[in-house]
Amino acid sequence: MFFKQKSNIIFRNYKSFGYITDNRNFSYQQTNNNDNHIGDKILSESGAVFFSVLDKAPQTLDELVDKINKQFINVDINRIKKDAKEFYFMLEQEGFIVSGKTFLECEEKDKRFSYKILESKITNKDVILSKKDTQEFFEEYFNGKPQLTNLHIEITSRCNERCIHCYIPHENKINNIDPDLFYDILEQCKNMRLLHLTLSGGEPLLHKNFCDFLRKCREYNFSVNVLSNLTLLNEEIIEEMKKNPLLGVQVSLYSMDPIIHDEITQMKGSFEKTKNAILRLIDNDIPLQISCPIMKQNKNCYDNVLKWAAKHKIHAGEDFVIIARYNHTTKNLLCRLSVNEVKELINNKILNNRGYLEQMEMEVKKKRDITPNDFVCSVCHSSICIAENGNIYPCAGWQDYIVGNVKELSLNDIWNNSEKVQYLRDLRKKDFPMCIQCADKEFCTMCMVRNANESPKGDPLTVNDFFCDIARSNKELSLEWKKKLCK
Repeated sequence: MFFKQKSNIIFRNYKSFGYITDNRNFSYQQTNNNDNHIGDKILSESGAVFFSVLDKAPQTLDELVDKINKQFINVDINRIKKDAKEFYFMLEQEGFIVSGKTFLECEEKDKRFSYKILESKITNKDVILSKKDTQEFFEEYFNGKPQLTNLHIEITSRCNERCIHCYIPHENKINNIDPDLFYDILEQCKNMRLLHLTLSGGEPLLHKNFCDFLRKCREYNFSVNVLSNLTLLNEEIIEEMKKNPLLGVQVSLYSMDPIIHDEITQMKGSFEKTKNAILRLIDNDIPLQISCPIMKQNKNCYDNVLKWAAKHKIHAGEDFVIIARYNHTTKNLLCRLSVNEVKELINNKILNNRGYLEQMEMEVKKKRDITPNDFVCSVCHSSICIAENGNIYPCAGWQDYIVGNVKELSLNDIWNNSEKVQYLRDLRKKDFPMCIQCADKEFCTMCMVRNANESPKGDPLTVNDFFCDIARSNKELSLEWKKKLCK
């Protein structure tokens, strides 16, 4: 019997326990298309040993048992074989591994992502060390010490587009990351047991070492999310992307009207290049999702992007949140929808899809349990960002709040010891007394980068009035629709 780890699975060994997960960057999109989202599991110490000998290539049970036996030298090998066989078959039911009577059968059962086929949903069984939520387990195990699992690297600030809503000042789009610095960061990430990497810019495909960067990420078995406008996509890049089953792409498409799309990117011909690149990725079965920010220019036609994406089995998400530039200039906000425009947009969404109202209600119910001692958001708890010059900041967009530089200190040292990082981790909902007392708080999502970028002094604690008005509108619409539906 042959066994192998599925190609879209990531494993990290913490010695006293193991952690396995699928490619979380695109799990919801794969659920929508292939219905094969698995989730994550905590394995016991012995379970971690049993899983660690698996590879992306099929091995016989005897080969695996021989490797396990070297770590359990005082245990009867027949006992190991029996336990390993049961363990692997349980994990196969979970969807983490595959088996086959032959090498070829085992390989063929490892279905790669495809837009052309749909797979049946895999039912989760209980083969975990702890029944607690995974994040709760990590926090308890590490005594509340935050673990870095997601890193966003801007490998270049250069960009071939000049999108009117971009939060990066156009005059700052000039530099590439040094390849040696990138590789050093990856090595540090490996030692910190990182899971997910996001590579962006600027436009990441402008970096001449982009394919080499992807190759090294694949060697380290990182899940990779590439944020790109895809206008520079070529065969070399496609071939490298195809080699990594843990890779996905996110691209912005603003309108199916070329004039409107190009008006937003300020690059003539960008619509055709991006659209054609999307179709090439689909043809090559590379997981993809479309982002469609809604602004004044496309508010009346953005839904055509969603329809086009659905036709091609691509997940597409829309959002009207436009944040100010990180240097606190607000010229890019001229394209942001007004409060009344947002209200009209949401009203139309509810009118055309009652499920949207239900979704709003679900979010409201979650927020009713928020306490003054809860964290404000997840920044610096599981994720952080690095710019092309080595500067580290809390999240994409918040680039004037530099918490350290990876050229001067290690990523691990900054993550664990930076005073600015600790300041953000210590913040709680109660540090926003105006929000805690607000009657609309259940319809609001607090975001410090929205506050900081729009504040002349860059203060994350200065609450942004625009989003307060949006929360109030959400509440009014929700109540209005409830009355209508009750009649």
